[in-house]
Amino acid sequence: MERNTYIDNIDVELAKEQYFSKLNIQPQFEEINVIDSLDRITYEAVMAKISSPNYNAAAMDGICVKSSNTIGATETNPKILELHKDFIYVNTGNPVKEPYDAVIMIEDVIILDDERVQILKAAHPWQHVRQIGEDIVATEMIIPSRQKIRPIDIGALISGGIESLKVFKRPKIGILPTGTEIVEDFKDLEEGKIIDSNSRVFEAAIRKNGAVPKRYSPHKDDYDLLKNAILKAVEENDMLLIIAGSSAGTADYTVKLIRELGEVVIHGVAMKPGKPTILGIINNKPVIGIPGYPVSAYLVFETFVVPLINRYLGLGEVELEKVEAVISKRIVSSLKSKEFVRVNLGYVNDKLVATPLSSGAGVTMSLVKADGIGIIPRNLEGVEAGDSIEVELLKPLSSIKNTLVSIGSHDLIMDILGDMVKLSSGHVGSMGGILAMKRGECHLAPIHLLDEETGEYNINYVKKYFPNTKMALIKGVKRKQGFIVQKGNPKNIKDFKDLVREDVSYVNRQRGAGTRILLDYHLKLDNLNPEDIKGYSREMTTHMAVATAVKTGTATTGLGIYSAAKALDLDFIDITYEDYDFLVDYRMLENPMIQEFIKVLKSQEFQERVRSLGGYEFANTGDIVVI
Repeated sequence: MERNTYIDNIDVELAKEQYFSKLNIQPQFEEINVIDSLDRITYEAVMAKISSPNYNAAAMDGICVKSSNTIGATETNPKILELHKDFIYVNTGNPVKEPYDAVIMIEDVIILDDERVQILKAAHPWQHVRQIGEDIVATEMIIPSRQKIRPIDIGALISGGIESLKVFKRPKIGILPTGTEIVEDFKDLEEGKIIDSNSRVFEAAIRKNGAVPKRYSPHKDDYDLLKNAILKAVEENDMLLIIAGSSAGTADYTVKLIRELGEVVIHGVAMKPGKPTILGIINNKPVIGIPGYPVSAYLVFETFVVPLINRYLGLGEVELEKVEAVISKRIVSSLKSKEFVRVNLGYVNDKLVATPLSSGAGVTMSLVKADGIGIIPRNLEGVEAGDSIEVELLKPLSSIKNTLVSIGSHDLIMDILGDMVKLSSGHVGSMGGILAMKRGECHLAPIHLLDEETGEYNINYVKKYFPNTKMALIKGVKRKQGFIVQKGNPKNIKDFKDLVREDVSYVNRQRGAGTRILLDYHLKLDNLNPEDIKGYSREMTTHMAVATAVKTGTATTGLGIYSAAKALDLDFIDITYEDYDFLVDYRMLENPMIQEFIKVLKSQEFQERVRSLGGYEFANTGDIVVI
């Protein structure tokens, strides 16, 4: 009998590179119902169709009040409120409707009788109220493309009005056990026979990795029988795994049959155990001969089959563990409880940085976007910026290591960038981004800071905060800023002077946001007092949140970007185009992740997607300004 000989003893990574480069895998998609989407991989980014919640809802059990009626209430000067005149009782989740605009917790209410209560503290507008779109805003990205859908994602998708979505089609993988000694029924197990366990392991592993297994009964070491079985299995599947028969024995036919029916790319890999591995191709489909020893079989499956499945599904290799990370901002917690903080993760200068996400109990999107859960033990009042915390990973550390950490100003283009590059994005305003950059907690900081004296954007701020460090600005986009107003502009908002009118209520951005700085600059030019603006102290962290406040009528107007107004079908009053750029340390410009980011910024796909949002222009996008 002819005995096989190995033609290769090739390095594992080189074997994967050579083999995968010969395969022409073309992933396909299918559209499925959201409720059937667990563990499937998104083919494209999924955008919300509706907001959640879709009505203003009480966040506490208590009483619903008109905040203006509670002004002046103190412990020394309590106020008495009458039922149905000044307040109504509400439970958590009940609608909050006009004329009421705030909730006081029942614990803070003194019940005098059936018709009257007493309060000892004034309520501010929208206190303890979950406003429309607090969790999810219509048109925002719920999950990006190539994301494995988790149970929490299904909840967010349904809350966002998604009924069906496109996912990568699962590859069908045939499993063909071979060997005259192999049996699949315990009643046939006798001396010289081996029960087939490998194919059952592969069957489960294929399902776990998101593909569809098709297991065949064990085949004897008969050349013609195996040939027909292989041809049938190749026709019925996208990939075929042949178990055993890959070694150098006289009855190990696998390599001969693959060579006869197609091509043997590699036979023999420099791994122990697992050396007899065969990497072949028949009819343009992967056919892998896997050694019969269980440990060898498992290692070969993890090394070669899982990455191939991931190519069909758009996934990276999975690696789950707990890690230590540096928290990027102070977190206050209760001494009474062990606290779980949703965080984004990224490596900056070889330091794993955890950026906390929104912590509200109803903010589902913070879990959807989280890379991990930071744990603050009991008996701690919190952690300071720069402290280390333990993080339970929700995503593979391998993907986090290749993630750009962006902390700074919010813009809708960050969703597009997050779909095109691995990006962890924290929205803390332009000044927050600059401070994060100074602390070494981000790779890049999106900023749009207007210098009041020169009218120039960003450069003078960089010079001021980094006087002894060589920095660079990656030019981003020019974006249109203005007043977001309801359709038809019913309050006839024209300029900043209208903001102090009695019939106008404003919704602001957080301190340090470039949009807030732009507002304050114009208020100063027009000699307007911020205290005269109703709603100046009401802060939102994103442009979409501002647009939602206007859309739902809780504010007359707010300063924001055109694309946010367009997304919610609102009108817009132009003010200016501003420079939205990306601050980086000059030494980071050669970093491969930054290079990829610049490449994406300059790409036609990115610019076309941004143009579809409206309100953006491109001037020198991707160019570098050294400061």
